[in-house]
Amino acid sequence: MSRSRPSARSAADQRLVDHVDRLGAEHPPISLDSVDFTVVDPVGFEARFGHVLDYMARVELEVDRNVLELMTMLPDPPEVDVHFYRDVWQPQEIQHGRILDELQVRLGRPPADADLDSIGTKLKVLGALGHASAFQDVSRMLYYLTGMATERSAVLAYNLLHDGVREMGEQAVAETIIAPIKRQEPGHFAFYQLSARGLWAELAPWQKWLVRHLRRLSFSPVGANDDEQLADFGDLMATLGIDDSSDFTAQIARVEMELLWARDKGLPVPAYVTAAFREARERSRARAEGASSGAR
Repeated sequence: MSRSRPSARSAADQRLVDHVDRLGAEHPPISLDSVDFTVVDPVGFEARFGHVLDYMARVELEVDRNVLELMTMLPDPPEVDVHFYRDVWQPQEIQHGRILDELQVRLGRPPADADLDSIGTKLKVLGALGHASAFQDVSRMLYYLTGMATERSAVLAYNLLHDGVREMGEQAVAETIIAPIKRQEPGHFAFYQLSARGLWAELAPWQKWLVRHLRRLSFSPVGANDDEQLADFGDLMATLGIDDSSDFTAQIARVEMELLWARDKGLPVPAYVTAAFREARERSRARAEGASSGAR
């Protein structure tokens, strides 16, 4: 059972509950019956976007593991959080993953290799510490920050993918797969943003210090859990035209910058965000150069 919230937060809590209820009602999981998998140029489409589909499908499918991680690191979360990730977010995102995976399989690619059940030691430690409510609030804040960055990345990446798919003349994929998926992502971002703003205002100075410290240590691009996946993300950046110093990173970190680092005037993006995206591109280039050298 979730611990009760102060009465001063009741209006904000209700606003959040209403938002989650509205997301569930207005954006049910995308029906397979609504999807048209027709691809005019399968060879060209796979060559350009196949690896992007694989990366996005894997990230969406790994939401099953993400829910297990949340259950581990947040032993006593607010009811609205559980309602969001169990009843709304997970069903929507899993369907995104299934559809994208089906598309790439139809293009002749293997299905996404998604990790659905491993839980890292660090999260187990956070979960053990989370039985103290003050520390669980630190973990919750990290969850909201990660959620904001993840969903904002998804919104921007799906927009770029939609543009590229339309440019190739693949209208069925653009309008019945990518467009419906990208319409569901902003509501997820809004949940995390509302939650983060509300919780940040309640944290004590020591909790804010710890959030800043842990966020700096733990940030990584969405879905990049090891060096190989970081290089995969760098490939995705190259295909979608994302530069590590572009407005993409600024948009991802805008609310995070405002909440955590407002005192650092003149810094548009936290240095750890820029560094993570730069490393992804560097690993992508290094892998490509290594493959090219090996082929000679």
